[in-house]
Amino acid sequence: MKRILILGCGWVGEYAAKNWIQRDYEIWASTTNTEKHHRLQKDGVFSFIKDFDVDVKLEGNFPEYFDAILVSIPASKKNSLEEIRNRFFQVKRFLLPLKYSKLIFLSSVGIYPNESKAISEFTYRESELDPKLLLAEQFMLSLNNSYVYRLGGLFGVNRIFAKYYEGKVVTTGNELANFIHIEDVFGLIDAGFDYSLRERIYNAVAPEHPSKKEVLLASAKNHGFEPALEFAPNTSFQKKVSGSLLQNDLNYTFKYPSPLDF
Repeated sequence: MKRILILGCGWVGEYAAKNWIQRDYEIWASTTNTEKHHRLQKDGVFSFIKDFDVDVKLEGNFPEYFDAILVSIPASKKNSLEEIRNRFFQVKRFLLPLKYSKLIFLSSVGIYPNESKAISEFTYRESELDPKLLLAEQFMLSLNNSYVYRLGGLFGVNRIFAKYYEGKVVTTGNELANFIHIEDVFGLIDAGFDYSLRERIYNAVAPEHPSKKEVLLASAKNHGFEPALEFAPNTSFQKKVSGSLLQNDLNYTFKYPSPLDF
């Protein structure tokens, strides 16, 4: 039986935990939310409350070994660089005594500048990336057997794109959608734990990149939401993030290759 640790069990973490529990995996997961803590426990997860901004002590009965570790603790842009530094220093301190086969840290394609170009993992120098997200990644990559997935915009299940724009004026309709469905996020994490990865950093983005306007209209139609009130003209950037490196290295077939079908 596999044993997996999830640090920062948010939306993606909880989705992954439920899928792994169905396979009879042993799942340990941290959360800062008391309600979620109890919900996870009811689902069969060994849940524990942990705020890495203030507390890094290990539980008394905490396992020493995990087959895999998923770190989904956010490096929010609302936090200062020093707050990010402290948070991930504590996360690293927590993880250092543990033994594990592989660790995947979930970052974001928001690390890349908003420019009109096709973007791979090798397009930019570190000095050109968002410093807060980069700092968090560097802390995690300093650990053994660690990898980074830079996720596109997350949708699927109850997170529906059109729901957030009903009756609103949209000024980003001409931008390209660098999105990914939750089922494919889980599929890529799951495969990443099971198979070898050649690189340390990967983009995790659906292969197709329609405009956000096209996605909004399709999302409203598919899920019965009112369309946006108006699509205001703009001259925004055309940022297109490629996830083909991870897709090819894992020989992964997307369940939702196009955001038009989310």
